Amino acid sequence: MLKQNLQLKLGQKLAPQQIQLMKLIQLHTLEFQEELERELEENPALEVVKEDSGEDDFSSLDNSSDFDDEGTDSIDTDFDVDEYLYDDEPSYKTSTSNYSPDDEEYDNESLLTEGQSLYEYLMEQIHLSAIEEDDLKIAEYIIGNLDNDGYIRREIKSLVDDLAFSQGIYTTQERVKEILENYVQKLDPPGVGARNLQECLLLQIEKKVSRDKAVILAGNILRHQFDALTNKHYAKIINKYDIEEEDLKDALDVISKLSPKVGGNFDTQTITINQEIIPDFVIQIKDGQVIPLLNSRNAPTLRVSDEYKEILHTYSHDKNSAEHKQAALFIKQKLDAAKWYIDAINQRQNTLMQTILAIVKLQKEYFLTGDEKNIKPMILKDVADITGFDISTISRVVKSKYADTPNGIILLKNLFSDSLTNDDGEEVSTKEIKNHLQEVIGNEDKRKPLTDDALVDVLKEKGYNIARRTIAKYREQLNIPVARLRKEL
Repeated sequence: MLKQNLQLKLGQKLAPQQIQLMKLIQLHTLEFQEELERELEENPALEVVKEDSGEDDFSSLDNSSDFDDEGTDSIDTDFDVDEYLYDDEPSYKTSTSNYSPDDEEYDNESLLTEGQSLYEYLMEQIHLSAIEEDDLKIAEYIIGNLDNDGYIRREIKSLVDDLAFSQGIYTTQERVKEILENYVQKLDPPGVGARNLQECLLLQIEKKVSRDKAVILAGNILRHQFDALTNKHYAKIINKYDIEEEDLKDALDVISKLSPKVGGNFDTQTITINQEIIPDFVIQIKDGQVIPLLNSRNAPTLRVSDEYKEILHTYSHDKNSAEHKQAALFIKQKLDAAKWYIDAINQRQNTLMQTILAIVKLQKEYFLTGDEKNIKPMILKDVADITGFDISTISRVVKSKYADTPNGIILLKNLFSDSLTNDDGEEVSTKEIKNHLQEVIGNEDKRKPLTDDALVDVLKEKGYNIARRTIAKYREQLNIPVARLRKEL
């Protein structure tokens, strides 16, 4: 039996334009420049205005004498062409000029140089080695399975199976292992083809043909006491080999010079040199005031292309051609897209400016002094409350964006932190606490590093009453290991 029901539902859907605007907002300067160039290529209705041109977007289309009014009025289409020919909208809606004389010029070009990949380097060597044809194919396959660090992460059994299925080469695990150890691991750089860190370091130490006591001891430690080494159980190693602390220190110095990632000096594609960060904002200090500016050098002035004016002119004199009608529909879509895109860029610039103004208001003391200890507790909601934007919008704005300040270039998201209350009842930024924690650990006696419990007592003396688990969390966020692993001789 059929039934009819009425249902009311509340829903929210983002229009494609809104989604695109959100994407534009979160792009930093270089990405935005690339996106702008892509849009200019895809939408011929958009055009870059040269700096010496004083024309505004649709101002050149407002002269009705250039067109046949009677002809355009009588055209039978699904839209009014006059809306596009004689638009009374203000020019700020259909053009944008993002260049400011206050903007600083930044060189956004990087020097690129082609680099030889690890794979190419190893293949050159293996082809020059004295290896049989069948073994060469297996060696080539092993080299092709090395990662960028030079390790072979796959099991030997998997390599044997793949050789059979993909290469038609039937062999054994013993044979593949023999080729790996006798050929691939003998190649330069030393340590290539290792299956784990221990083997990588051992391959390097074995290449050091030396009678030096420290080198020999380093080899023995890597071979037989690797777990004790990684856990810094130095007393155990000293007792095992009946050596002095200075002897162990010399051996550790040898090990520290070995590379855990022998493929790190090679790039799979290109090497980028001197790549500079292009700041999205410029912070200036004048007469004790913090003045934020947008770095909009990479966003040129846009307008609707003059070519489209000519196409509309042609269309206005031909009201019967089906081809022209289809062309006009295409023009309408591109004009709408161009107008919206210009408006979206304006909205993007306004959103960025409002956000940086709010951040400067909250962090004025930090920008004036450049001292990270003056960073105030600030979360996304604080900026959202000032600007009236949604928290998600603020998050997109500060994501991967930089500001050029008198004290250097900073990442905006580093200015955000939660707050804690010190013994004086004042709210302090968690970043300030992390700075103190890092300073304390940096000045500790490395022979007897401070445990988390000891760090609690030290910070308590400084007025920060923090639990041990919070200390551990902050320490992990700062990538600082536990006290045992910070121990040095």
